[in-house]
Amino acid sequence: MKTSTTFSILFWLKQSKAKNGKAPLYARLTVSGQRAEISLKRKIKITNWNATKNRVKGTNQEARTINEYLNQVQKGIIQSKNELTLENKYITSQAIKSRYLKEDEQNHTLNDIIKYHNEDMVNKLKWGTQKNYFTTQKYISKFLKKYFNTSDIYLKQLDYNFILKFEKFLREYQPLDHQKKMGNNSVMKHIERFRKMITL
Repeated sequence: MKTSTTFSILFWLKQSKAKNGKAPLYARLTVSGQRAEISLKRKIKITNWNATKNRVKGTNQEARTINEYLNQVQKGIIQSKNELTLENKYITSQAIKSRYLKEDEQNHTLNDIIKYHNEDMVNKLKWGTQKNYFTTQKYISKFLKKYFNTSDIYLKQLDYNFILKFEKFLREYQPLDHQKKMGNNSVMKHIERFRKMITL
């Protein structure tokens, strides 16, 4: 299933926090309708802001400095999105924000936890049980590719809806090596193994 993604960047003044005629400057990232905001740690006069052009009015030194800063921020956000795309990560406004702010460097992904689980279970689980986990991991990989067009996803992006979609995928999946789809018990076993991995 191919997914299309819309992406935009908007600079704006948060006038609800205005004081003495100045308001803080923010960047708003929007990916497929979902927003994330980044405080740019700058305050400017409301009367100096051109909302149409998303830039400060005028050509004086202050205006040039802030506008150049906004250009750098825009380039940095686009670069963050491109990095995530090259890494085949699931693109969301929050993921781009985290990458831009360098907050995602220590964040684990689903593949990280699968790798950790595989290394951890070598001497703890029987081979038959390990094989079952490998099968579950294979279905996770197929699910990510079909629903999100990616090979990995940050753990913080997992939610209840993700599990519901994974369950739906399992129930509808048609294996190539036999004709019948998975029964309820098989689906629940995969969900159980998936939950055990992410609770790590």
